[in-house]
Amino acid sequence: MKHRYFIQLSYNGTNYHGWQIQPNASTIQETLENALSTILKEKIETVGAGRTDTRVHARMFFAHFDTEKKDLDKKKKIVFQLNGILPADIAVQNIFYVNDDVHARFDALSRTYEYHIHQKKDPFLDNFSYYLYGNPDIEKMNRASELLFDYTDFTSFSKLHTDVQTNDCNIIQAEWEKENHRLIFTIKANRFLRGMVRAIVGTTLELGFGKICLAEFRKIIEDKDRSKAGFSVPAHGLFLVDIEYPEELIKPNP
Repeated sequence: MKHRYFIQLSYNGTNYHGWQIQPNASTIQETLENALSTILKEKIETVGAGRTDTRVHARMFFAHFDTEKKDLDKKKKIVFQLNGILPADIAVQNIFYVNDDVHARFDALSRTYEYHIHQKKDPFLDNFSYYLYGNPDIEKMNRASELLFDYTDFTSFSKLHTDVQTNDCNIIQAEWEKENHRLIFTIKANRFLRGMVRAIVGTTLELGFGKICLAEFRKIIEDKDRSKAGFSVPAHGLFLVDIEYPEELIKPNP
């Protein structure tokens, strides 16, 4: 009999071609599955809460997997053992039992991303933040962010030729903050399209630097044409920071 578990982890995406397994590339999913298979002594396949692109980081990520093993969540050493064989840039925080029909991707209520920018050269931020020269208008960028709440179809900010059935997303939060020489964009939605956050950031930056106005930003969304939107900022400044599930579905160990 198979038992379903959720696994909570975080990772530095610098050395990986994203979450999802792909041929001839190092990925988080493959690395995690190899570690789980080694520890549990059976072939383990995981299903992630989503997929992050090459060099994107995750402070919080969930996946589920099925195994013949019982009571994994009661064996405190399992997390320690996994972290012992995983590389330093992937860390497991928790494993907990869930019902057989709970799904890491489809049961997620929301995801939250942050995009980090630094405006002064800093070698300690290079892998985790985008170095940007100049001072964009944060007030205008926040006004553009508020316009996102008026729409659900974000085709203009999606990579082309993806396999999704709809480009509709419900954005719950979108805001820019400035602290000293650092800018952080936070966005929360029920789902995201491939490349969506990076394209939104790039387009709002163009507005912040006066290359487009708010009316043009609105028209970009309404045109549903990726070629009309701004550039995609580099992946290494993007973090998946939170995934929300219904409380009754998952109950991690304290």
